[in-house]
Amino acid sequence: MPTLVSVFELPSNTASAVRKLRERGFDDLTTYSPAPFPELEEAEDPKPSKVRIFTLVGGLTGVVLGFLLQIWMSWEWPIKIAGKGYASIPPYSIVGFELTILLGGFFTFFGLLILGGLYPRPVDKHYDARFSAEDFGVVVRCDERDVAEVEQLMRSESAKEVSLVEA
Repeated sequence: MPTLVSVFELPSNTASAVRKLRERGFDDLTTYSPAPFPELEEAEDPKPSKVRIFTLVGGLTGVVLGFLLQIWMSWEWPIKIAGKGYASIPPYSIVGFELTILLGGFFTFFGLLILGGLYPRPVDKHYDARFSAEDFGVVVRCDERDVAEVEQLMRSESAKEVSLVEA
């Protein structure tokens, strides 16, 4: 499957090219950017990240574990203070809150590792060192018949360079 690698100078041109590619049905694309740019991220994937589900699950797990841990401890080692019940909720809210934050943070970290692909992996063979310095890159995998269309679209969006790489 042929692969087109294009180099852009501006994030606005890159985002515009990515939007037009997506509109024409080219979904197998990768973008490279020297820094995070919201318009580029929005053009590539407008859906919200699924990492927030990891955060929600971690937070809910933390609050439930925080309360269960304290309730279990109060039944195991009962100390009746000021006529309160053994499992009174208000004093337990502090530990429940702290475990919510702790486990929410851990689950978010692991969600970023899993969904964001932040684990160690080999560098993509289409990656260029310029993409970490000052230029932006778009790598598009397409069919043979679409190569001319994709190349023309990239050049119409002010691509500095477009090269065809056979994969």
